[in-house]
Amino acid sequence: MISAATLSDLSVLELAEPRPRGFVRRDVAPARPAPEPAPGPSPLLQIRGVTLEYRTPQRVVRATHRIDLDIHAADRFVLLGPSGCGKSTLLKAAAGFITPVEGSITLAGAPVRAPGPDRIVVFQEFDQLPPWKTVAQNVAFPLRAAKALGRREAQERARHYIDKVGLTPFADSYPHQLSGGMKQRVAIARALAMQPRVLMMDEPFAALDALTRRRMQEELLALWDEARFTLLFVTHSIEEALVVGNRVALLSPHPGRVRAEFNSHAFDLSSIGSEAFQAAVQRLHARLFDTDAPAEAAR
Repeated sequence: MISAATLSDLSVLELAEPRPRGFVRRDVAPARPAPEPAPGPSPLLQIRGVTLEYRTPQRVVRATHRIDLDIHAADRFVLLGPSGCGKSTLLKAAAGFITPVEGSITLAGAPVRAPGPDRIVVFQEFDQLPPWKTVAQNVAFPLRAAKALGRREAQERARHYIDKVGLTPFADSYPHQLSGGMKQRVAIARALAMQPRVLMMDEPFAALDALTRRRMQEELLALWDEARFTLLFVTHSIEEALVVGNRVALLSPHPGRVRAEFNSHAFDLSSIGSEAFQAAVQRLHARLFDTDAPAEAAR
């Protein structure tokens, strides 16, 4: 009599036993290769090996050196670094105003070679609005100039975004009748009305007082929650980088290189003052001023 244990042993022996030539075992399925992991979404804005230079009367200055960045759709991507590290120059290159001397910039796979309505920039200066146009006319003008909409449709969209930034009572006012913060809100409304693929902001709140700056940050994040646009944001404030961005690229001092990249999804304006937020600020501060640290991408 053969026991169960013996049957089990026989089964093992049977599998290990050499088979006659041409023998194929029908009850054993052939091994299949493991499926490859599905690729992630392609970056919307891709910066590869970008070196940027500008000329002064005395010499050629290298602003950035071989920058690599991937910015995905709906990212709030922040360029953070000390003055002179090339972050604003890099933003202008992504907007198409500056041509790299090395490397490439692509938007949805297409090379960036010139400015376009798919990339709108909000600058730091308040006086970026034609003073002879009202708020509503300032917001509608780019839509008409780009021939994106007819007059009536442009006016309707302008009013919509003016309302979104809380300036409906001032729609018929002129820039000289507005405060600095209100002018910046008009500039943001004008940019969003174009519905760009990437909204670019170059230290837009740097010249505002602390209370107005906080309010503008709140309004920007509320607009992002609603529209989920892609944001490329430049700042030299660590706290602002952490609350505005979900990803932060830290640039080294001149010439700018990517020193590290941080995820900041966990933070928002309500996080300010918390232990975790202050620890993150200290970590970025240490890396920002650690001049001996090698360039790296820390995720």
